[in-house]
Amino acid sequence: MKLKYAGVLTAALMTFSTAANADSLFDVYAGATIGVGGATMYASGDEISRSAQSAGAVLGLDIPVFRFELEYDYMQTKATRLHIGMINAYAKMPLPLVKPYLGVGIGNIFYGEIKDIDVDVDSVAAYQGMLGVTFDIPVLPIDVDVEGRVLYAADIYEVAGEKPDYLQYEARLKLRYVF
Repeated sequence: MKLKYAGVLTAALMTFSTAANADSLFDVYAGATIGVGGATMYASGDEISRSAQSAGAVLGLDIPVFRFELEYDYMQTKATRLHIGMINAYAKMPLPLVKPYLGVGIGNIFYGEIKDIDVDVDSVAAYQGMLGVTFDIPVLPIDVDVEGRVLYAADIYEVAGEKPDYLQYEARLKLRYVF
């Protein structure tokens, strides 16, 4: 009789533990980013480089080998302010505590201004690549990403026939709360 109850209890525990593990295969998260680096504008063979900072927010979906997210970024230099929306995809190594990853993103600079020449930035396509490491905090539902990122946008404005390209590179810290 006791063996029968042990079997029922084992089957029930396996069912509940399987349901609990299903959540870990499909995690939704929200987070914030901060970054520091540099930005370079290329026009007519000239380069203008400045230090740059960024801050943003992310909302994403994390599965064992891939991660997908929507990202908003506000980037600024001494003379440039840009608002950027991106869709990112990441491939990651499924290791227990530390997960290296490689990511790409495509999006749009939907608003910006260049204060040096008093010009608004047109809505243009932007592309980015990321390389980083995710640290899982075992006790808390928080993941920490440390990454390097490069963002490129072509022809961000046009003045007197000039159409400069924009290249922004930075080191970023991303904190993600996993629901």
